[in-house]
Amino acid sequence: MTLTQLAYAVAVDTYRHFGKAAEHCHVSQPTLSMQLQKLEEELGVELFDRSRKPILPTPIGERILAQARVILRECERLYELLNEDLKTIRGELKLGVIPTLSPYLLPLITRPLQQRYPELIVHVEELTTEQILDALATDRLDAGLIATKESRPGMRQRVLFREPFVAYLSVGHPLLTRQRIEPAQLRLEELWLLKEGHCLRDQVLQICSRREEASPAPQLRFESGNLEMLRLLVDQVGGVTLLPLLATHYLPAEARQRIRHFRDPAPHRTIYLIYARAHLKRRLLNAFVNVLQESVHSIAGSCVV
Repeated sequence: MTLTQLAYAVAVDTYRHFGKAAEHCHVSQPTLSMQLQKLEEELGVELFDRSRKPILPTPIGERILAQARVILRECERLYELLNEDLKTIRGELKLGVIPTLSPYLLPLITRPLQQRYPELIVHVEELTTEQILDALATDRLDAGLIATKESRPGMRQRVLFREPFVAYLSVGHPLLTRQRIEPAQLRLEELWLLKEGHCLRDQVLQICSRREEASPAPQLRFESGNLEMLRLLVDQVGGVTLLPLLATHYLPAEARQRIRHFRDPAPHRTIYLIYARAHLKRRLLNAFVNVLQESVHSIAGSCVV
């Protein structure tokens, strides 16, 4: 039995497909299949039911694969201990970031990370919250950045910062005459929203919800998963959309003049770091978080926790 064989078996369990597992492990499918067969012969059991589509672990296979994950994590921990002893920030982080945060946060932190920690490699994948949680559960990610408080067995969350929402208004909108606004002044029928499935949509609706509200106009049914699309619709068609504060950092001057902040207490969302393996890559995650919070503080001030 080798660590490589265990890694191949865990990859098949993660992807439930021999071809995808082989691609992830950077080997040919025949090589992976051969090593997996050797592992099963040595253990004297079948780890997977190959008659199922997708491939599923056998009952004994589930227990062995769970232990294999523990073994591989502990081996990874050896390198963590070495780096801690050398006081070195070196290694690789695999992060998932929600789509309403990644395009505004990553340009802000990339250069500071490179300058301060040149030996830290960060791989970022833009994923929904549910995809991030699934990837954490199968060790495909080290951590995720999300905007909702989640609870799954074995996962922990850490508050990173609270990000205020602002209103982005069309040219000539009546609320432009006000310096600060109230959520109650927004009309749902003129509000552009993300499509269902985005946590930001639910947060915006919660901010703007009122008991006596007119039926929403067709704009509410517009299917977009992109905040920039909503902003362009406000520019071209009219109306309002709500943006998280970081999304306004890169706007041109003319567009920034059509942003209105809310009166205190301003509505906001909380950005969390979520992770499943508390003891692994702790120093790397802390280094990443320090740069992130410093960068956000530089443009958003007190929203950093």
